[in-house]
Amino acid sequence: MRHDLIGDIHGSGRTLKALLERLGYVADDGVHRHPSRTAIFLGDFIDRGPRQRDVIETVRPMVDSGSALAVMGNHEFNAIAWATPDPGGPGYLRAHSDKNERQHRAFLDAYPPGGADHADVLAWFRTLPMWLDLEGIRVVHACWDPDAIDLLAARMRPDHCLTDELLAQACDPGSAVFDAVETLIKGREVELPDGGSFRDKEGTERHRIRIRWWDTDASTHREAFFGPESALTHIPEDPIGREHLITYSHAEKPCFLGHYWLEGPPEPLAPNIACVDYSVAKPGGKLAAYRWDGETVLDAAKFVTVPQIDS
Repeated sequence: MRHDLIGDIHGSGRTLKALLERLGYVADDGVHRHPSRTAIFLGDFIDRGPRQRDVIETVRPMVDSGSALAVMGNHEFNAIAWATPDPGGPGYLRAHSDKNERQHRAFLDAYPPGGADHADVLAWFRTLPMWLDLEGIRVVHACWDPDAIDLLAARMRPDHCLTDELLAQACDPGSAVFDAVETLIKGREVELPDGGSFRDKEGTERHRIRIRWWDTDASTHREAFFGPESALTHIPEDPIGREHLITYSHAEKPCFLGHYWLEGPPEPLAPNIACVDYSVAKPGGKLAAYRWDGETVLDAAKFVTVPQIDS
């Protein structure tokens, strides 16, 4: 099987169609198909961009018809939690704070809460697995953590989708399920030393950083940091321990990630790990894909990108 791994889209509907066209997918009766390849979407279809519906109306028929697969991103998870009443008290599983609403506004405008379309698309989000372990490759939104996967697999349906009970536990910071889900869809994080902080792309002050969870060579917080280069100067060079590491040897199947808002020319993160999120919702960003044809060592020449054309 040959696959095209496609990164975070974030409401960039025109850019998505431009990428699919460049990859050779042709719309046939409302479904984009390729004669010999299957697309795999890395999640984060929604929020930020101006064409939320265009993205869903392109991706969903592909997944439902079998011309694509997909995993859940943290933005789909957040959308479900935003709309789900908290069974343990008043409010919702995701707080309706000003910050959360701003992040989610583009989706809420496109799919107004209370409407049939909103409920329908959330129900579809809940059919998305949290990871895929396929012949030859693995796919997860942010981090392939075998311990987190084993913990969740023992509690969820065989299709690796969340149940109502797991959803509630995944929104409870005191639960092991919360930690496992956070790791898979948001990545490994560590506290900055000495109360250090930096501001993320939305201006929010952060005291924790996402880290290069596979990188055994990283010995400082700056070397371990996994995020936009524009934030790198704010990350200290203090030594970092090894507790953040997850063993992923070069003998393991290639693993594909989204989530991390990378910049610059796409290239593998390791011989068998690649991220296909290249900041499409950011000015100057691009939508990226990796064309996988069975290789065990990934090749920078197999990335395909198109510039962001949505506005």
